[in-house]
Amino acid sequence: MPIKHPLISVNGVLDAAISPLDRGFTYGDGIFETCRYQSGEIPLWALHRDRLLGSASRLGIPLDESLLMAYLKPLLDEVRSSGINAAVVKIQVTRGIGGRGYRVPPEVAPTYCVGVFPAESLRSANFLNGVDVRVCTQRLAANKTLAGMKHLNRLEQILARAEWQDEYAEGLLMDESGHVIEATVSNLFVVKNGQLYTPDLSLCGVAGIMRRNLIERLAPSLSLRVEVVAMTLDFVCRADELFLCNSVYGIWPVNRIVDDTRSFLLASFGQHPITHQIQGMLEQSFALVD
Repeated sequence: MPIKHPLISVNGVLDAAISPLDRGFTYGDGIFETCRYQSGEIPLWALHRDRLLGSASRLGIPLDESLLMAYLKPLLDEVRSSGINAAVVKIQVTRGIGGRGYRVPPEVAPTYCVGVFPAESLRSANFLNGVDVRVCTQRLAANKTLAGMKHLNRLEQILARAEWQDEYAEGLLMDESGHVIEATVSNLFVVKNGQLYTPDLSLCGVAGIMRRNLIERLAPSLSLRVEVVAMTLDFVCRADELFLCNSVYGIWPVNRIVDDTRSFLLASFGQHPITHQIQGMLEQSFALVD
């Protein structure tokens, strides 16, 4: 049974509003997690929790985990009681209400916003058939302090996504040095000579949960080695296989890379045997019921 209308609570109150003085609204001063709920649970919750707590600590936001769980549990209980098999759970934590100006208030009371939204089947057309992607002209700025975090300022990704309509499923993002970092909502893996490679995110990009799941769990279960490297576009285009990953949609094989500013096909990928093996492991780990 799908979710027809989002369920959203602010500090545990359904349909409450965010204050216009909230620093998440005024400055993007906060963090978020977007999780896939599947068959009664959030399968990757331990990894989401770890990144959420780590990011809050890095930003100096005093996140109260017990309070967050108290706000999250009633919404998950509602989803379970409704017999819904798949949903998207989004958690946003901001520094809370503050006055005008960048100075952090002396007393910080974080705002917790939890939402549950409809989700497509993991076995979507993109999951099964693969996708075409384009190379974005928007570049990612290096910022070691914020690298890896899923903070609330997503302007670079918004500008990149504005470069096309719906003719491509995703867009590849590079940094100012021309290294491929990620896609707008996805991480990237190259398969070459039976080994996996994924971009170095130490200076920019989001260290995605599905990326970590692949590195720490799925790839080792298939005896696949993963190497984190500085990755050029040429290296990506010379891959044997290429796939994108995200904690909500899972794993999408990439069929073609296009530079549509010059109407030029950069690379195409025919078969995806290792990608399909990893997809199979993901389905098993999610105890998939659609």
